[in-house]
Amino acid sequence: MIRPLLGASALVLALATPAFAQDGVTAAVEGDYDYLEALYKDLHRNPELSFQEKETSKRLARELKKAGYDVTTGVGGTGVVAVMKNGEGPTVLVRADMDGLPVKEETGLPYASEATGPNREGEVFPTMHACGHDVHMTSLVGAARRLAEMRDSWSGTLVLIGQPAEEIGLGAVAMIEDGLYERFPKPDVGIALHDSASLPAGQISYTPGYALANVDSVDIHVKGVGGHGAYPHTTVDPVVIGARIVDTLQTLVSREISPLDRAVITVGAFNAGTKHNIIPPEAHLQITVRSFDDATREKLLSGIKRIAEAQARSAGLEGDMLPTVTVEEPYTPSTYNDPDLTGRVAGALRRTFGEDRVREVPPVMGGEDFSQFTRMGDDLPTVIFWIGAVPQDRFAAAQESGEALPSLHSPFFAPDPRPTLLTGASALTAAALDLLSTEEVQVGN
Repeated sequence: MIRPLLGASALVLALATPAFAQDGVTAAVEGDYDYLEALYKDLHRNPELSFQEKETSKRLARELKKAGYDVTTGVGGTGVVAVMKNGEGPTVLVRADMDGLPVKEETGLPYASEATGPNREGEVFPTMHACGHDVHMTSLVGAARRLAEMRDSWSGTLVLIGQPAEEIGLGAVAMIEDGLYERFPKPDVGIALHDSASLPAGQISYTPGYALANVDSVDIHVKGVGGHGAYPHTTVDPVVIGARIVDTLQTLVSREISPLDRAVITVGAFNAGTKHNIIPPEAHLQITVRSFDDATREKLLSGIKRIAEAQARSAGLEGDMLPTVTVEEPYTPSTYNDPDLTGRVAGALRRTFGEDRVREVPPVMGGEDFSQFTRMGDDLPTVIFWIGAVPQDRFAAAQESGEALPSLHSPFFAPDPRPTLLTGASALTAAALDLLSTEEVQVGN
């Protein structure tokens, strides 16, 4: 379990005072908007799937080199690391993810993706930035350009990350296992943003503490004895066993997990059989499991195995005929926003954008492998925050009518470029500048 990084031994960041007004950041980024919009539209038109981000990483590396950073490519496969050393001070990691999704875009935008591309198994799919990673990369480049121009206003080291394969939860691990923390300056803190399909463009939200969930993928292969549907007494029906498993799993959350702990078990797929009158010999359940606390996660996973085996035993099965329960590794751990670091960053964002544009929100059960930068980084203090992407008029209309907005991963997800990109680039710039200032902040043990 990741615990709050507090205490008397907390790390203190204390360096050069920025010689700028915090509210001047947005004006500086706005002057660069035409450049950023062109970059965003190019990235949007040309998405690539996880670990296939070859052209994307080349473009990102080119932009960061042009801004004056020392750039290394091929980290963890297609990852990009850009470093700027600017005197004594803390090291701040800023991360953006790069991969698209196997989704056919249906937004109708003039710059909509018509791309197709292979996944790492070689299967070819229509591809779209349906989760807004094009927004994330453009925001990173916008911040990189501003921070390079403001070198007289901060002191320390910036480590900018273009991360592959967030959508399959493997990219951060790949970069760290490829020596991210050994080959490059090790960060004192890390920050990231994610666009939101439920906030109006221009708004920012954040969550101290647990912000995103542990994400586990579990497969249950239920065994049985197949046969003719007219003679069920000669079979052991895995469909019935599987149905009992699905039903009983709901009590694992409702009756075994404290109502004060968050937990989700969703059976996303139940596959069995080929024909109306054949009882199949096996069934396959695919499950997503969400939690925050690691102890809760372990209780859910052990409970799934216990329930699956118990339902099989109730049908008279034992030994090799019991279900096999497989938990996919590596899993995506929960994202814990260090409370002190989150407070510091939220304060910088409020000074930059105003109180009415920055607000605290509850955690969600989605997952993000940004958490690995903490888990595999000796409890590195990190924070990820949200920037709204929904056009203001569409958000207002949905609020009035109750209409559901297109979610992340939807073929209809279409961020409003100008307010979204200006907010993203300005937010990363303001947060990094504040962390590279002389003001003391306790952010870790």
